[in-house]
Amino acid sequence: MIKRSCTIKYIFLLTGYFLIAVDGYMQESQHDSRPNIIILLADDLGYGDLGCYGNNEIITPNLDKLALEGVLFTDCYASAPMCSPSRAGLLTGKTPNRSGIYDWIPPDSSFYLRKQEITIAKLLRDHGYQTALFGKWHLNGKMGTDEQTQPDDMGFDYYFATQYSAHHLHPKGFYRNGEKLYQQHGYSCDIVTQDALKWLRTKHDTTKPFFLYLAFHEVHEPISSPPDLLVQYCKYGKKMVYYANVTNLDRAIGRFMDALKELDKYGNTFVFFTSDNGPATWTDNYFSRSYGSVGPLRGRKRYLWEGGIRVPGIMVWPGKIKKGQICDVPISNVDILPTFCNLAGIHVSETGRLDGTDISPLFSGEKIRRKIPLQWHFYAPVAGPNSVIRDGDWILTAKWNGGEYTRGRFRRSYQKDIKKARLTDFELYNIRKDIGQKVDLKNIYKDKFQAMKQEMIKLFDDVEKTSPYL
Repeated sequence: MIKRSCTIKYIFLLTGYFLIAVDGYMQESQHDSRPNIIILLADDLGYGDLGCYGNNEIITPNLDKLALEGVLFTDCYASAPMCSPSRAGLLTGKTPNRSGIYDWIPPDSSFYLRKQEITIAKLLRDHGYQTALFGKWHLNGKMGTDEQTQPDDMGFDYYFATQYSAHHLHPKGFYRNGEKLYQQHGYSCDIVTQDALKWLRTKHDTTKPFFLYLAFHEVHEPISSPPDLLVQYCKYGKKMVYYANVTNLDRAIGRFMDALKELDKYGNTFVFFTSDNGPATWTDNYFSRSYGSVGPLRGRKRYLWEGGIRVPGIMVWPGKIKKGQICDVPISNVDILPTFCNLAGIHVSETGRLDGTDISPLFSGEKIRRKIPLQWHFYAPVAGPNSVIRDGDWILTAKWNGGEYTRGRFRRSYQKDIKKARLTDFELYNIRKDIGQKVDLKNIYKDKFQAMKQEMIKLFDDVEKTSPYL
């Protein structure tokens, strides 16, 4: 009896282990089926800077090829016309003011992305993804300190990053997982690409999917480009350094994508390439090499005209996204978090309030329906509107009245003024027929104007109500 009892217990024990093993295998299989996710983010790259977006002077074969491998979005937007708020929108799925990130964050600034914010990296890490950041962080004022959040506080298992923009040649300011590093040697886009590939080769647990955020410093000033590419563009005079910089970025992305395929990590990987905002305005001092193109668009970086926020957008997912597509459905980087959540099997309810929409139905030719229009709010544009909404082919713009926030670098005191601001000077454009935003149609399409005006006021009031005091 004793032996029989032990045998029965042993059988049950084995059965239990078998069931646990089967369950674990099923979970692992399901887990493994989720795609790897990569964001390739350029800095200050213009809508008209790539061959696949109509540039006939700058050579970008690798990004042109990437566009042919998936879908090119003609109406892809950043969530802000400036770097830090745009990156906050990308990572949180919220219009940046809701996170308290109103403008770029200078070195040693006291502004940073708050720890309570839910980011793509946090969500994916909490659901079994390995997460890594390479390049420009720009969501705090101080790296390597407990005074402000660091990339690992915001969901990254590993990071090799700078606080702000770095010189492209022999850059300084990199931190690896909190440790300050010596000056790096080479060009920044090559340095961050090499570190990302080293992480994939040596740190990636192949039983887990990964989220890799590769945020290049190119083509933000101060710009430096390789001599062999400068020779290639010497006929363009002052523009040659910028043109060569775009091609050097393209070359680094080509090397990265080729290595991804060689490592057999491409097949089930979703890749999104975009820019954080439009191209910088040329000046005779700091931005003396910034010759980015907005194509037919109006405005540039720090404008809420199209040229400041409409950017390149390419998505590739082998076997899932049909090759060679061109899509004119408007999307924004705030859509990336809810879309990635869907790809990773994460319920959007876990993310809190979002301004973005899951755009994955577009990958199979279906339509998306937004609960609210795409929206932008920026406290101090160089010129033009402070708020914009887009609904289909229609764009409504507005300015804010009064307040000291209209001048200079962002200060905490501006928040009170912004929350009191009211919208004025509305203008209505049909962006499909008037891409350069030249003809205000509010007095012709009065019903559409009134409907969008009421919607904008409602959205603006809600954003300012929910934006935190910092």
